[in-house]
Amino acid sequence: MKIIIAGAGEVGSHLAKMLSTESNDLTIIDSHEANLNKVSQIADVVTVLGSPTSISTLQQAGTADADLFIAVSPAHDQDVNLISAMLAKKMGSKKVTARINNDEYMHYENKLLFTELGIDLLFYPEKIAAYEISDLLKQTGTTEFMEFARGKLQMVVFRLDDGAPLIQKCVYDMLPLGNQTPYKAVAIAREGTTIIPTRDTRFVEGDLVFVICTSDGVKEAMTYSGKNEIDINKLMIVGGGRIGEMLARKMENNVEIIKMIEQREERCEYLAETLDKALIIHGDGRNTDLLIEEDVKDFDAFVAVTSSSETNILACVAAKKMGVPKTIAEVENIEYIKLAEGMGVDAVINKKLITAGRIFRFTLSNKVRSIKCLNGSDAEVLEFLVNPDSNITRGPLKDLKFPKEAIIGGVIRGNESFIANEYTELKPYDRVVVFALPQVLSKVNNFFI
Repeated sequence: MKIIIAGAGEVGSHLAKMLSTESNDLTIIDSHEANLNKVSQIADVVTVLGSPTSISTLQQAGTADADLFIAVSPAHDQDVNLISAMLAKKMGSKKVTARINNDEYMHYENKLLFTELGIDLLFYPEKIAAYEISDLLKQTGTTEFMEFARGKLQMVVFRLDDGAPLIQKCVYDMLPLGNQTPYKAVAIAREGTTIIPTRDTRFVEGDLVFVICTSDGVKEAMTYSGKNEIDINKLMIVGGGRIGEMLARKMENNVEIIKMIEQREERCEYLAETLDKALIIHGDGRNTDLLIEEDVKDFDAFVAVTSSSETNILACVAAKKMGVPKTIAEVENIEYIKLAEGMGVDAVINKKLITAGRIFRFTLSNKVRSIKCLNGSDAEVLEFLVNPDSNITRGPLKDLKFPKEAIIGGVIRGNESFIANEYTELKPYDRVVVFALPQVLSKVNNFFI
């Protein structure tokens, strides 16, 4: 697939690194030579120096015969992304997608306008991050959470800390008696390596365990983590930027008290005028005296979403030491994710990984309904729609030679959902949740074409 990425910033560079693991022909455009030099060191790409809105630059990049054009210049360059995406479509690119920072554009009727202008997908990383955090606040025992088909299947992720009942047990010990189980361990992240487990795989302390569940199985699956669910009634947010604002707006009807700490005085004034329920505090979230003064110990959850990964990690560590049960940090530096988790932060959100998952779907078949790159793991979770003539329908899963680096977790069939096992036979139009390592994504995709 010929892919052009316009913008060699953090998101563009991460996408280039991720997509270069597949057999793709990658070209990346940026107006700053230093950005292009950096991305050349981490990914096999052709670089083009110039503005993504320049027609001659787009022609040089080969836009006319591109399969996918991705406009991911930084958030403040929203207009650059929109213009370059529209130009690319008119010049011949088959699919185009653009990063935006205006929530108004995400309204259904407005998205249709952009579809008519030729843009196949708009994505707003900050909004996606805010919604991911709100999901984590609903499932407080998990470090990550995802729903399929409005909750018919759910993914929960938990770390095995000291005392967790699953430590030194095998995968088959999780399986209840009887043929039908409501949950299944589908991946384990351990010391930088992702394992697709078999029945005999043994869990150890520190493992990050990914479990697919039916809606009835979530509570039972979470008992293996040793963590209790927390009712979130009092929420403290550090950082009043776009993510903090959208999170407060989404949570204000679900909690009793929201306190938001923001360092910029003018932003505090804006937030105080626009948010109905949140109490806005002008101050530095890293200041432990301020946290003590604002009674952080009495809060159920603490979320740090400033523009600084370091600030977010340190603020969460401080809040955790003061007794807050659930802490969530937005960490943009991918190298810091494991550091944050090692320092006791309960959950980490990374906009680059979220964005990459949304865009990566376009590089696979149109049978992929959703895809998510997972924090703490190099695996992806995908939702496929089964094609009537696809190889995946040719018999029981045990007979199909499905890649060992991937596993089918659950199936949604009509209004029913169930966990897959080796005897499961998939039927046309089933929706299937698959966990896969990057090197076998193309093979997995071919089973569903």
